[in-house]
Amino acid sequence: MTTNNWAAFEAREPEFAATVRARFAQYPHHVLATLRSDGSPRLTGLNVEIRGGELWLGMMQGSRKARDLRRDPRFALHSNPGPDEAMPDGDVRVSGRAIELVDPPELHRYAEETENPHPFDLFHADLTEVVHVGVDGDELVIRTWTPQGGLHTLRRGDDDEPPREEPA
Repeated sequence: MTTNNWAAFEAREPEFAATVRARFAQYPHHVLATLRSDGSPRLTGLNVEIRGGELWLGMMQGSRKARDLRRDPRFALHSNPGPDEAMPDGDVRVSGRAIELVDPPELHRYAEETENPHPFDLFHADLTEVVHVGVDGDELVIRTWTPQGGLHTLRRGDDDEPPREEPA
């Protein structure tokens, strides 16, 4: 399907992908950012599925977010922060380009597998960046993966010292 789909990310960074997948699985509802026709951001709720090697973005048919993605496929997806500020498993963000699935038999198959009601709009992600932010002691740990650069880890303390990159 896509060059930088979930399966490609998972094959390149299986442990990091498992961390990100687990964080998305904690809650069904997340926050999607799309671009309106005037270029301003739109934030909306969204359920996310990771199945068949793809990160799926499903939504009500004809929704504003679907229209945004058809016009400009760039998106950012933020994991649900949870019920309080603790977030023991960190914070996850994914960016990329949404690719619409329009093949009726494939849409029907997806609906049957996920028990989604028809009609709906469905996109899968061509990933450009995956970020996990967590806390380790007094440090913020920022792990970032891109298809071009691979996985990088920065640690940032609660002081004036600059962030430092961990060796790969």
